[in-house]
Amino acid sequence: MTMTKRNKAFLLIGLLAALLLAGGVSYYASDSPDGLNRVAADKGLDQQAKDHAAEDGPLAGYSVKGVGNERLSGGLAGVAGVGITLLAGTGLVYVVRRRNAGSLRDDDGDDPGRAGLAGQHR
Repeated sequence: MTMTKRNKAFLLIGLLAALLLAGGVSYYASDSPDGLNRVAADKGLDQQAKDHAAEDGPLAGYSVKGVGNERLSGGLAGVAGVGITLLAGTGLVYVVRRRNAGSLRDDDGDDPGRAGLAGQHR
């Protein structure tokens, strides 16, 4: 599948917006607990909470371990999150497309989707 300039521009703008929001605007997010945390605290369920297995991970607490500046640390964690999500999503699409491409071949090994496209590039 060939991408048009318009599609490329749309994806690039979307990626830049995600990086801007994750890297810059995320610093201004509320420190107040979200609804689920609030209900858990109100009902006393948070007393049963245990430490998470990844509590000491490099991106734990929405910050990057070892970066002293809180604002920079949170921004880098957001950008890393966008990158990890993008890589995971791209990998998943790649695997599914390869799997589907193999199942589209007929018994002769021909790709029925390319019928009549001899000599044409996709």
